[in-house]
Amino acid sequence: MRLHRLAAAVLAVVILAAASVAFAPPPLPALAPPGYHVVSTYVLGGDGGWDYLALDTVRHRLFISRQTRVTVVDPATGSAIGEVPGLNGSHGIAFSYETGHGFATSGRDSSVVMFDLATLKVLGRTTADLDADAILYDPSSARVFTFNGDSKTSSVIDPSSGKKIGTVDLGAQPEFGVSAGDGMLYVNLEDAGAVVEIDARAMKVTRRWSIAPCQSPTGLAIDRAHRRLFSGCRNKVMAISDAAAGRLITTVPIGAGVDANAFDPTTGYAFASCGDGTITVAHEVAPGKFGVVETVQTMQGARTMALDPQTHRLYTVSAKFGPPPAESTASNPRRRPPILPGTFALLVLAPTS
Repeated sequence: MRLHRLAAAVLAVVILAAASVAFAPPPLPALAPPGYHVVSTYVLGGDGGWDYLALDTVRHRLFISRQTRVTVVDPATGSAIGEVPGLNGSHGIAFSYETGHGFATSGRDSSVVMFDLATLKVLGRTTADLDADAILYDPSSARVFTFNGDSKTSSVIDPSSGKKIGTVDLGAQPEFGVSAGDGMLYVNLEDAGAVVEIDARAMKVTRRWSIAPCQSPTGLAIDRAHRRLFSGCRNKVMAISDAAAGRLITTVPIGAGVDANAFDPTTGYAFASCGDGTITVAHEVAPGKFGVVETVQTMQGARTMALDPQTHRLYTVSAKFGPPPAESTASNPRRRPPILPGTFALLVLAPTS
């Protein structure tokens, strides 16, 4: 009897194992590197530094933050289209296609400029909060949100009138933010090494979780379909979070000086652009496991980036630099190397296939 029972037990285990193999999801196919490379370089020139890039996917125009203005170019030719003037410390750019309005943060005077998306004419200005930096438009709540580093807040703006209608206390310094498209926003907290979730309609924080070992998260991208977040961290990792569960999944290595992240929903590639002149391309290599599939050379200082989800092209900008000053000054306390005049350029990257 014991032998019969043992044989039956072994048979049951074999059957269960076979069934689990039969019904297990197939492994993800091995990916060949996408082969991203620089296909065009357009010298734009102009004075001043730069920050965020934003692609207007309706009119296919690239908006580039340039200290005192936002420069608008045709990314297919590198030709200038126009600019949004009157900024003091230009940072983030956002579009509300429903209202026909664009928005740009002016960090040094803590304001937001609203402009006409068709003509680029400035329509108004409203006060946000100290150190207004990144900005996004959330289509679900039909509101604009700025992320204000020094004040540790988010300012909420009505996209029709351009007026401030509320403030969300974040409790730490925000960097970039993204919209999940369902009324929830996610924002990197730079000084806390964390991600915060905001209910855009209620204008309040609902959750927060650590993404350690990530330090100083800056750029952020979202895979809306799978509710995953990709945070670029200054300690040279990309932190990948499960936004539904509110927890870190894993990290992958990236370059130094990251300032922007992007996610392509068609290919599943996640990108991190870094000031050391590299863009890291990551992908899910097995269920719940991510890896680097490619490291692309760009240009020293090319730390910000925009993705075209239709063509899968990437856009980044940088310039050539002179030697750093021997001593710090009030205007250059970090001893940053000077930008060589006339060298500011747009780089266009495309995959091989």
